[in-house]
Amino acid sequence: MLCARSLKITWSEDPRYWKWFPLQETSNIRIRVAALLDVCWLEIRGGLEISCLTPETTYEAAFIVMIKHKSYGWNAPVSLALEDGEGKVQKQVVSFLDKPRGAWIELKVGEFKTTREAGSNRKEVKVSLLEWDSKAWKKGLVVKSIRVRPKK
Repeated sequence: MLCARSLKITWSEDPRYWKWFPLQETSNIRIRVAALLDVCWLEIRGGLEISCLTPETTYEAAFIVMIKHKSYGWNAPVSLALEDGEGKVQKQVVSFLDKPRGAWIELKVGEFKTTREAGSNRKEVKVSLLEWDSKAWKKGLVVKSIRVRPKK
């Protein structure tokens, strides 16, 4: 799992646009999540070295996010992308209009398979969530993490 603090979130260090707050994940684990206050340029990127993963395994990557009840600016879909480290890119668009409010949701970005050499591979799987084409100001997204796990 790549927690929100390890992601590259444009404007996240400016308190006019993003707010960081703690979240009790389990009884003994607290993480920090990022709450979107107001941006028109939404750019969230994360990456994971393939060497950290089990060789010859299929993985899936997903953003774990919440849309607050009081939110706006989500008429345009967001773009999700996964680059597998070998040059193959998976892209899709997702609308937040039909997503539940006030609950954590999983936005599946894509799948990739590690090779036999994964343990010594310095390449990186890259994942992104973007929306700036609409130029609409957005509010109400909470970013928890990118989950990378073996596919069941």
